[in-house]
Amino acid sequence: MQLNIQDTFNKKLPADPNKNNGRRQVFESCFSYVTPKTPAQPSVLHVSEETAALVGLTKVDTQSPDFRDIFTGAKVIDGTNPFAMCYGGHQFGNWAGQLGDGRAINLTEVVEKNQRWALQLKGAGPTPYSRSADGLAVLRSSVREHLCSEAMFHLGVPTTRSLSLSLSGDQVLRDVLYNGNSAYEKGAIVCRVAPSFIRFGNFQIFASRRDKANLQKLTDYTIQNFFPEIESGTKESYIAFFNSVVDKTLKMVIHWQRVGFVHGVMNTDNMSILGLTIDFGPYGWLEGYDKGWTPNTTDRQHKRYRYGNQLSIALWNLYQLANALYILVEDAKPFEDALERYKSDYAKAYPQMMRDKLGLAQKVDKDFELIAELEEILELTETDMTVFFRLLSNITTEDTASSALEKLQKAFYEPEELIRGILANWQAWLSNYIVRLQKEDQSDFARKAFMDSVNPKFVLRNYMAQLAIDAAENGNYDLIDELYQLLKLPYAEQKEHEKWFAKRPEWARHKVGCSMLSCSS
Repeated sequence: MQLNIQDTFNKKLPADPNKNNGRRQVFESCFSYVTPKTPAQPSVLHVSEETAALVGLTKVDTQSPDFRDIFTGAKVIDGTNPFAMCYGGHQFGNWAGQLGDGRAINLTEVVEKNQRWALQLKGAGPTPYSRSADGLAVLRSSVREHLCSEAMFHLGVPTTRSLSLSLSGDQVLRDVLYNGNSAYEKGAIVCRVAPSFIRFGNFQIFASRRDKANLQKLTDYTIQNFFPEIESGTKESYIAFFNSVVDKTLKMVIHWQRVGFVHGVMNTDNMSILGLTIDFGPYGWLEGYDKGWTPNTTDRQHKRYRYGNQLSIALWNLYQLANALYILVEDAKPFEDALERYKSDYAKAYPQMMRDKLGLAQKVDKDFELIAELEEILELTETDMTVFFRLLSNITTEDTASSALEKLQKAFYEPEELIRGILANWQAWLSNYIVRLQKEDQSDFARKAFMDSVNPKFVLRNYMAQLAIDAAENGNYDLIDELYQLLKLPYAEQKEHEKWFAKRPEWARHKVGCSMLSCSS
């Protein structure tokens, strides 16, 4: 097994001189060297062959003992020096100080076909940033991360990838609901892959300590390696860098809104500087369309990270990054301009995304009203977001409001509610929608093809992941691969998998792991 190793982060940036793995505050350093914990009895459960190819590995490579040992932490690649990053962050709106890679260990960087990839293990043991935790992960959260990373990529959402899902052979103690009922679970390890795992928090930690020298080193490194279109080392470059991060972040969250994805923990330490979806913890997809829904039990009271607030939270997080980078520029106006531009770009990007979902190729002023009315009606009765928008493409310009509504029946959790006061709302909106479709130049066939390319038929609903987890806990890993293969083609009809194109089953409404989740992993 050969990897084209070309490390930069741990060679070009300042390292923590303390090689001890004990928990501590780390200063004037971008990372600390860490050796992964040797797993008791490692075994590989699933590999993404596509991600393997990205980093230069063949199917034969992924079936080798070397692959198993390297990507479970049992063996360190010769000539590499694994490390954990130092960063801080705002958690639920409050500055939390130093956080860092508490359960993630960066193995190395590889270059394949002129693309750089960082390889990172999640769940491979403690680091100086683990605080009171053990640095390990369990099977349930690891299955969710592995499947979701790849599902998001195939949905067209900017994301980190997952190379492999493995068992460590260790038992890990966890309190799933933080209610005092701890239990041992199967330990697991995911190998995450991304061009870089640098976060907003990497910059924030230096700014919070007024460490301008190392903040500048990190920023210059990031620009040189991941924003090559920008010439680093000047105040203008830092402003250009921030503007690029603004654009990438907005693009990412618009995609989240498009597919109904809710991250659940949009802390600044979970925000990728490259605009990638990162850290798949208590995430979820909307079942019933509900702008107030959050999948995170910790966020249940205030719902800071609810679906309808994600674009605003992204802006809030960008403000925090701007505060950190301000130290390098000492002029607030360029950052204020960039943040104002986020607002104006969002005001254009969100309606355009919704036009796409509705199949409206032309721009008409009244589309704003049509979109707003739909979002209100969708919440009048529990309506499955994924099913609704997928079925919407079946409506033609020849339909009446009644025939159109009949085509949408599968999306409603309580169809009988439609006749109790909501029916008139739906019929009025559908009538207006059909009239609007008649103003389009494209055919019904062309519009359906386009709508089906932006409205997925299949997403990783929490209950689907939980079924795979339940089976895996009992030693059956077939469903992991079935869902993995299904979600590689989320926009295809896949008639043979029609059972997965369905509303959440009633048994999953309040089941642990299917409705809300904790950060426990």
